[in-house]
Amino acid sequence: MNTFRLGGIHPEENKLAKDCKIEKIPLPEKAIVFVSQHLGTPAVPVAEKGQKVKVGTLLAKAEAFICANTHSPFAGTITKIDNAIDINGYKRPAFYIDVDKNDEWEENIDTTDDLIKDCQLNSQEIIEKIKDRGIVGLGGAAFPTHIKYMLPEGKKADYLIINAVECEPYLTSDNRVMLEQTEEAVVGITIMMKVLGVNVAKVGIEKNKPAAISRMKEIVKRYNGIEIIPLKTKYPQGAEKQLIYALTKREVPSGKLPIEVGCVVNNISTAIAIYYAVQKNRPLIDNVLTITGKTLLNQRNIQVRTGTVLSEIIDYCGGLPSDYGKLVCGGPMMGKAISSLNAPTTKTTSSILIMSKAETHRKKETNCLRCGKCVSACPMGLEPIYLFNLSKADRWEEAEKECAMDCIECGCCLYTCPAGKPLLDMIRIAKSKITEIRRTKNMK
Repeated sequence: MNTFRLGGIHPEENKLAKDCKIEKIPLPEKAIVFVSQHLGTPAVPVAEKGQKVKVGTLLAKAEAFICANTHSPFAGTITKIDNAIDINGYKRPAFYIDVDKNDEWEENIDTTDDLIKDCQLNSQEIIEKIKDRGIVGLGGAAFPTHIKYMLPEGKKADYLIINAVECEPYLTSDNRVMLEQTEEAVVGITIMMKVLGVNVAKVGIEKNKPAAISRMKEIVKRYNGIEIIPLKTKYPQGAEKQLIYALTKREVPSGKLPIEVGCVVNNISTAIAIYYAVQKNRPLIDNVLTITGKTLLNQRNIQVRTGTVLSEIIDYCGGLPSDYGKLVCGGPMMGKAISSLNAPTTKTTSSILIMSKAETHRKKETNCLRCGKCVSACPMGLEPIYLFNLSKADRWEEAEKECAMDCIECGCCLYTCPAGKPLLDMIRIAKSKITEIRRTKNMK
């Protein structure tokens, strides 16, 4: 069965919410919407304090190349524009909105459930619509999506690759949207194919989602050029370079982008966001979150407007278990610990994982056993223990030569290390230092 070539691990799947249908959470009374919710240059606020907004009103405009618009997920009144705490504990500019329960939408947005299959726009018009509606990649990186479709001169795409793998333990939101918003996803894929001018889209889904595979195969029979490819269940199957190899057997060179091997990659939820942006004129204002954990009584997949404070979501799901030790945004392998429940959701919030105190306990660090497990597990073919030692010794140039920047931060090395070495932590530090050194050199 198709999979990537090097490394990988098989953590416990824990797809506890896979059978939970998507619910809509009630509108909050107040919301906090970050000015910028993307990777790149910050957006520029265009809405003002005291302004009344509707769902879909432009709040902040993209004024740079790598940037994305931000729209209001709520109708209401902007009470202030001030810093707010994000999930990592950092202060970032945000709009504070008193929410109107009338939930009035901008007139140009189609709010009906009618499926619109045919797209009459040309490639450039589609790209402009994606840009205007503030679509970003929903696989986690939040890279402005329209840029992926503005191919560099001389480059051509052979395949559109759709990441429907959802290889992180616990997460089930992509699985649910494939079951419940199947045709919207498929139409979104056809729109992406049209922009790229490709005849083939390959959708990778791990075999632990048989219902989603069956449902997607059933629907794509009505469309041309879309292949549903079951993949071996192995982490990190959903990483960009690993997925490309699993589906095409092409390898992206070190430091290069997927277009170098004729591929453009997007998440299945991004395909749905593109459908709504292009066919319904709807901006990216909500997403589906998995609320899960072994000690949580009620697992859930919920559709949440961005800007909803995390405490509101937790309360809706019945509150925190008494033995909780940590809240994680994302999966246990690559997710980030949540520093405050007063933080709001963003465009790329994918889950709230509630972990018990026992689950969050790290192994005590001991001497390296020279077992080589971290090397065997690394899907990028790196030597994590060597990079760890270089980082500890502040030998940044050597770490760069040893391809530290190729690390995808999947955590396979940390997961497999019997000595409890904080391998990923130190490699992240090395990557940060290397980036800083590069930036300083470029400024001279």
